[in-house]
Amino acid sequence: MRLLLAARRLLASAAATSCHGPCLPPAAPCRGTPRRWGSTFNVPPSAEFVARPVGVCSMLRLPVQASAEGLDAAFVGVPLDTGTSNRPGARFGPRHIRAESAMVRRYNASTGAAPFDSLLVADIGDVNVNLYNLPASCRLIRESYQKIVASGCVPLTLGGDHTITYPILQAVAEKHGPVGLVHVDAHTDTGDRALGEKIYHGTPFRRCVDEGLLDCSRVAQIGIRGSSYAPDPYKYCRDQGFRVVLAQDCWLKSLVPLMAEVRQQMGDKPVYISFDIDGLDPAYAPGTGTPEIAGLTPAQALEIIRGCKGLNIVGCDLVEVAPMYDVSGNTALLGANLLFEMLCVLPRVKTM
Repeated sequence: MRLLLAARRLLASAAATSCHGPCLPPAAPCRGTPRRWGSTFNVPPSAEFVARPVGVCSMLRLPVQASAEGLDAAFVGVPLDTGTSNRPGARFGPRHIRAESAMVRRYNASTGAAPFDSLLVADIGDVNVNLYNLPASCRLIRESYQKIVASGCVPLTLGGDHTITYPILQAVAEKHGPVGLVHVDAHTDTGDRALGEKIYHGTPFRRCVDEGLLDCSRVAQIGIRGSSYAPDPYKYCRDQGFRVVLAQDCWLKSLVPLMAEVRQQMGDKPVYISFDIDGLDPAYAPGTGTPEIAGLTPAQALEIIRGCKGLNIVGCDLVEVAPMYDVSGNTALLGANLLFEMLCVLPRVKTM
């Protein structure tokens, strides 16, 4: 009995100092309630006061809540890799991105963006996908995102292979109509079939075109490269009106001028950002399933995302991080920082 009482006292003491106790922001955010860190919004805890390994492993160490209700933006994990054509493992991407995101701080010192002083943001966990049934997973993703988008929340997605963008865009376009697309990738992902299947990570944007989810005059694909099965692998994209920017046309140059043109192309209508980590050169991001040499640099990735500032962004994703192919964790770290940059360019994020 004495041991039982001692155990209960120990658990009570631990609960009093858990990640949802005095150390970190509360799990159930409430707009207008001052936080310890000097904001009425959810704020990542500073490592000056709370050790980085402390607390629940959430994106940017933000509070976790069960739904997107009441949020301006939410991080969502989709741990699916059933659609991969080469190396599997992207199902573990969300978990590792969250772990590496502990390095990301509150303000964007380069751009002055203050997302946590502007928007109410939280981590709302993962979509409970079916790893044994890809069509069923797409349905589960679509239904989950219909609820997120209906609440007025902007989803920032941690993937998962690129298949997931198709059902996400089904939900996004249901609310906003056909959207513009800023797509960073080594591949166009506009194949029609593989092994007889029409849904996998090489076909999401072909399926989106088939269903009228994209405003094809406002699609820009950047970083495209690699060998192909056809002599003109980009014909389909150009026939649809997509802007296709090959990686070789990005080598050794700033992409700021390109993004000025992309902003003009996108206009003020809804835009979705989809960033495949294999858009970066595998020297920087080896932890992915279908790496292609001679890709973009991390600095160019920042230029692309920061170049989206001012667009009417209605959703973002970062996909294809497969952590087991990069034991350093650098690929997931890059993914975490790129998602933070996406958060920083959302509408209504103010600068300090």
